[in-house]
Amino acid sequence: MKQIQSIKIWVNGQEQTGNWINAYIINDNLQDSATFFWAIFTAETDGNQLSQGNLTINDPEYDQWGQSGDINQAAYEWICYQLSLTLIP
Repeated sequence: MKQIQSIKIWVNGQEQTGNWINAYIINDNLQDSATFFWAIFTAETDGNQLSQGNLTINDPEYDQWGQSGDINQAAYEWICYQLSLTLIP
C-alpha cells in the first residue's frame, strides 16, 4: 500500500477523502500485457475502501515497465498515472 495525495471521492451520497492506494497484479501473460487490481482507501490500516478497479498495461509500456529497477514501484507509478493520482514519496 502506498500513500497518495489526498483525493475527494463521492461515495453513497457523501464526499470522502482517499489517502492510500493498494494494488495487486491479477494476470500477467509474461509476454505483452498485465492486469492490475487497484483500490483507494481512507487510511493505511482499517481504512474504508472508497473506489476500486482494474487496469491493463500493454506493449510498448509493458516492455518498459520495471526497467528502472523496482518493478513494484513502477507498477504503482503507472497505475497512479493512469488514474491521475500523485504518489507521496
